[in-house]
Amino acid sequence: MAIKDKETIRNHWRCFVACGLMVLSPFQYGIDFGLIGGLQAMPGFLKIYGHPAPNTAIGWNISTVRQQLITSLMTLGAFLSSGTAGLVAAKLGRKTCLWMACLGCLVSNIIMMTTTDINALYVGRLLNGLANGYFMTFSQLFIQESSPAKYRGLFLTAFQFCTSFGTLIGTIVDWATASRPDRSAYLIPLGLIYIVPIILTIGLFFIPESPRWLILQDRMDEGRKSLTWLRPTGAQVDIELAEIKAAIDKEREMGSQVSVLDMFKNPIDRRRTILAVCGVTLQAATGSMFIISYKAYFFTMAKVANPFAMGCVLSAIGLFAIVLNSLIVVRYGRRRILLMSGLGICGVLQLIVAIVYDKNPGAKATGEVLVALSCLYMMSYNGMVATYAWLSGGELPSQRLRSYTFGLAAAVGFFAAWLTTFTAPYFINPDSLNWGPRYGYIWFPSSIVAGIWVYFFLPEVQGRTLEEIDEMFEAKLPARKFQGYKCVRRLAMDEKPDTRHNE
Repeated sequence: MAIKDKETIRNHWRCFVACGLMVLSPFQYGIDFGLIGGLQAMPGFLKIYGHPAPNTAIGWNISTVRQQLITSLMTLGAFLSSGTAGLVAAKLGRKTCLWMACLGCLVSNIIMMTTTDINALYVGRLLNGLANGYFMTFSQLFIQESSPAKYRGLFLTAFQFCTSFGTLIGTIVDWATASRPDRSAYLIPLGLIYIVPIILTIGLFFIPESPRWLILQDRMDEGRKSLTWLRPTGAQVDIELAEIKAAIDKEREMGSQVSVLDMFKNPIDRRRTILAVCGVTLQAATGSMFIISYKAYFFTMAKVANPFAMGCVLSAIGLFAIVLNSLIVVRYGRRRILLMSGLGICGVLQLIVAIVYDKNPGAKATGEVLVALSCLYMMSYNGMVATYAWLSGGELPSQRLRSYTFGLAAAVGFFAAWLTTFTAPYFINPDSLNWGPRYGYIWFPSSIVAGIWVYFFLPEVQGRTLEEIDEMFEAKLPARKFQGYKCVRRLAMDEKPDTRHNE
């Protein structure tokens, strides 16, 4: 994408407003994860859906099966909805799909807040997951397709920031209401879920549709209007429009129609699909969903003092890591190095947590060490893994197949999250294996294998436009040669005055 060097964030204010509205979607997703794990450690919730357990720290517990379904049905729903994103996006725009997500989220929350029946709660959780799948998939597609290359990494960092910020807010509200003895303990946190869908529903009326989606649908005039709105006043949008159209036309030469199978037919598209899917799944390889989803329950059963407060500390530390990332790492760091380092650190910390607890379970000193190591883990995960995993899934697919490929990548990522949240209770619940923090033994080798994969296969595309990424894949470059490659399209644009690409 061609933009002038002198253009600043202030010049791009409309794009920042549009993408700022989009990052409310991960905030919604984060709130859900932040509060749902805490509900399962609240006596007010457990009196309805759990059972007395005098041998536990709070005198109540929840069956392994119910714990699995309450948490994992959301990620299962997200898996199902994001897996159909490509088919839906062939006809419906990003905004329409987000409106559908808002409606689904509101309906699901009405069900969850008005019932005391476990089966109705399951239905609400599944419907909430379907909505969150659309929130996470289509908001990221909009950001990837609408933002300038030099700000794309910043927007995706903001995306991850809002996920963690939502998790922190959900955790804090859980902490504030956990001591209530009745249903209000969990109804108040659930009430937070109404806020974002209402704001998003109204805000979407004031921003344009994704320009690349419009151009892909051959709606050129609307695409030009969208780009004109998103770019600085006076920007030469026709140049960017022509570049996007040329890239799409070149990809269409590989096939006259777009279908699910096209992600795998062509060797170039097949490579890009595999990279996007594996890139998003890097998050699950660290075991992050186990800590994010069950931190309050995990700390409670490990006999950590004040588990809800410690859950808030954990979320706040993760948030700080993302802020640090946006101030320093986005500008100076390389994604491949950050991902490899983050995966290695997360794996080692999981191993240390498991060993420490294995040697001296239940001791006060052990609980303090668990909290400290968990904080270091969240700093490493949020600062070096989570942001760039989602970024890879959105940047690497081809223009023509982006909805299909990113939808598949998100679906596989959600499936991996579902698998983690579904199986974790078997390991950590006292009614089952009662491993507790020993669960970390599983995630150490998983993280190391993921780091090795990044080194050999994941390309560096920081600062590249989506069209330049297309060109590098078409050149069939090995992963480690992407960083220094000089694109023909960039060189051609550099020859035009005031229309240079920015790294």
